[in-house]
Amino acid sequence: MFQTLRTSLKQSVLGQDDVIDHLLMGLLAEGHVLLEDRPGTGKTTLAKALAQTLEAKFSRIQCTADTLPTDLLGMELFNPLTGSFEQRFGPLFANIVLVDEINRTTPRTQSALLEAMAEGQVTIGDTSYTLPQHFLVIATQNPFDGHGTFPLPHAQLDRFLFKLSFAPLTRQAEKALLRGAHLTAAELQIPLEQLNDWKEEVIAVSIEDSVENYLLDVCDALRAHRDVEIGPSPRATLALLKAAKARAWMQERTYVTPEDVKHLATPLLAHRLVLTLEATLKLSNERLVEQVLDSLTVPTEV
Repeated sequence: MFQTLRTSLKQSVLGQDDVIDHLLMGLLAEGHVLLEDRPGTGKTTLAKALAQTLEAKFSRIQCTADTLPTDLLGMELFNPLTGSFEQRFGPLFANIVLVDEINRTTPRTQSALLEAMAEGQVTIGDTSYTLPQHFLVIATQNPFDGHGTFPLPHAQLDRFLFKLSFAPLTRQAEKALLRGAHLTAAELQIPLEQLNDWKEEVIAVSIEDSVENYLLDVCDALRAHRDVEIGPSPRATLALLKAAKARAWMQERTYVTPEDVKHLATPLLAHRLVLTLEATLKLSNERLVEQVLDSLTVPTEV
């Protein structure tokens, strides 16, 4: 059934197989995803298709400079008829939440997401409320239009499992788009509760000691690198393990391989790094992670 879900999404959003796979890994590993790309590439379409297929509650938040934390969380409102305050929940109370152009809202509003993304709950007034099960934030930002934006702080970026960009469409894929191939994708409905079984199977995926040491070597090498001011946090190390297990399970394996770790290191770790000022002038975060991966010995036996 999972492979059918995977195929259905790839029919709905053409030419983005890698992004779809990583989004599904985020869903299975209970991590959130940041999509950084120009408008019109299919980010909203992908989020909606995932929610519709899984019969999940979907909400969309369009961020602007005047978006307030209460616009995300909700608020307590006084009801004069009952003489008491009533809780009105905001759009964060959904399974799949698309936070569009997250960098257009202020740091104060961005910070309203921190507790939700890390702990699956929000605090309104003096009361904490648990968010729905299988809570996934898909945030977007446009890297080419910096006017009126607020860069995401490091603490916010560390809550995202992956930072991804859509691949340019091939001519063949764009021709299929023009002919409406994405509109003829088979409709698929999978109960949201099915995620419980899938996640349990992902957790049960094993990792050998040599592969676990390789994962730690990658994170340690980045922390010790002379061009890195702030390296991966322990949260990042744990996230890499969870994502590697999800990738192994998606490939119908019961164990993690070094290739799982290597494949996921760049989209999972690069956005969490803070490079020194000198380093930012000569290379990107992604390139630095790739250099570290090339310098490490990969275990050959699992």
